[in-house]
Amino acid sequence: MSESIESNLEAINQRVAAACAKAGRSTDDVQLIAVSKKFPADAVRGAYEAGHRVFGESRVQEAIEKVPTLPGDIDWHFIGRLQKNKVRKALPLFSTFHSVDSLSLAQAIDRIAREEGYFPRVFLQTNIADESSKTGFSRAELMEQIDTLLELERLQIVGLMTIPPPRQDPEGTRRDFAAVRELRDEIVAATGVPLPELSMGMSGDFELAIEEGSTCVRVGSAIFGQRAY
Repeated sequence: MSESIESNLEAINQRVAAACAKAGRSTDDVQLIAVSKKFPADAVRGAYEAGHRVFGESRVQEAIEKVPTLPGDIDWHFIGRLQKNKVRKALPLFSTFHSVDSLSLAQAIDRIAREEGYFPRVFLQTNIADESSKTGFSRAELMEQIDTLLELERLQIVGLMTIPPPRQDPEGTRRDFAAVRELRDEIVAATGVPLPELSMGMSGDFELAIEEGSTCVRVGSAIFGQRAY
């Protein structure tokens, strides 16, 4: 398993580099998050032995069981939907939360982070296409609530995250990514607060995301193979 993971990881890194070159960007500007949710600790260890250090999980309970068995210098990112009753358990495990999708969740994380002594990095999840099946801030909600969000002292809000709807036309996906970048730029202009990060792009579309300014791509199956759901 570890040999295939190593070769897959090398291939993804090459694709990231090619997308950066096409966009005139440095590979140093893009972080690859290896999404290890529903894969065993041995799979993570294989990627770790190949030199990778940043991994993403989407279930707190799975992380509680997995994280302590793996090297302590791994940088764990939470990428799934976070329930408020799991925040206290999640904060010691993850440096970064990509899926803060409401003001109430942000306030809960801020309150518990203050109690427990954490300063988590946070991405605000945007529902850029206003899909009824997805959570996240609409454009209007984010513009209305951003000042309140930025006042939460324990949160290091670093940027926006999105999962665009599946589209047949890649250019439609490109427009979704571009819309998130433009929204980020609008917020920066309105608030004066730097938001340098954009968490956009997964196994099927990360190259497009990089071309549109993504700084974090979340890739799982292209590294670890298909999950056994």
